[in-house]
Amino acid sequence: MEIKEKIVLTLEQETLLIPLFAKANKNNPLFFDQKAKEILDSIEYDFEKLQVPYKTVILVCQRAKKMDTEVRNFLKRHPDGVVLHLGCGLDNRFWRVDNGRVKWYDLDMPPVVELRKQFYAPNNRYTLIASSVIDLAWVDKVSTGNKPVLVILEGLLMYLEEFDVKELFLKLHEVFPGCRLTADAFSRMAARVANRHVSLKYTGAKIGWGVDDPREIECWAPGIQLIEEWYFSQDPDLEKLSAGYRWAYKLAGLSKAARRAHRILLLQL
Repeated sequence: MEIKEKIVLTLEQETLLIPLFAKANKNNPLFFDQKAKEILDSIEYDFEKLQVPYKTVILVCQRAKKMDTEVRNFLKRHPDGVVLHLGCGLDNRFWRVDNGRVKWYDLDMPPVVELRKQFYAPNNRYTLIASSVIDLAWVDKVSTGNKPVLVILEGLLMYLEEFDVKELFLKLHEVFPGCRLTADAFSRMAARVANRHVSLKYTGAKIGWGVDDPREIECWAPGIQLIEEWYFSQDPDLEKLSAGYRWAYKLAGLSKAARRAHRILLLQL
């Protein structure tokens, strides 16, 4: 008989199961992660409780696909570079994009890191850091050897307050000057509305930070530069979706407010 792992997380930490569920869903045509499916099948948890809407599955998979692309582009330019994935959850990105040379750090809260250890084998180029992202002492555990750095923040910043986001960016700017950073961000209105999302209401997680014009971030310190503001309506794979979803994305793309409700930012710090 197959023995399943018992998930023991706080309700707020259970939010990491939402992207896991989405990436393991074979019923979307944009993205599928076999490792996410294997983890999903091996743990004892009632995922129906999360009530993850299909539109959330699509958005999470778009985000994962775009961020994988950004990592691959970075590694094409810097094959020996360093990648920091902050708030990694149970994501499998290192193994999806590994070029055999990258040095990789995954960071999440201690209970999440302990859970990850049950599903991912150690690697001499792969390091797990157990820490809150806002306890900035974790940066001392990262060794870059003065190589280029890419920071990934997937589904994380919206759970922080603006003060914490700013402190994090300024610390990265100080310790890894010139690093690239990719993150998804809500607008301020979308951040307020997101607290009514059915899955978040179940877990009790609270959405905090949102930004309307990402060029506001450039004012936080000299040298910070917005490279790209990527909208989900720009996804080249939208043609794979049903007509209803294609139409909804087309309409969203016509409105700046709708485009900026949730998008992906690429910055240089």
